[in-house]
Amino acid sequence: MHTTPEAVIAILGMALVTIAVKASGLLLADRLPRDGFAAAWLRHIPGAVLAALVAPALVTGSPAEVVAAVATGGIFILTRNLFAAMAAGVATVYLVRLLIAG
Repeated sequence: MHTTPEAVIAILGMALVTIAVKASGLLLADRLPRDGFAAAWLRHIPGAVLAALVAPALVTGSPAEVVAAVATGGIFILTRNLFAAMAAGVATVYLVRLLIAG
């Protein structure tokens, strides 16, 4: 398999940009506010992004997505473990789609 120099340059360039973005996040983290309105706002960003990603799937998706959202919410309320809730949601979508298709 032969790789062109342009492809190698593109891959190296993307790697450098990725490293720069991650390093800048680490360098800027110390400058973020730890209390007050801005800190509270920053703490809510991950949940808002996740909701923005999930909402279209709930509105336009099949019943499997709705059942999975309810299961995910229920598991999170019971365990307060985000990873367990997300795993339950993925497994629920898979199982409900399997049941509907089969």
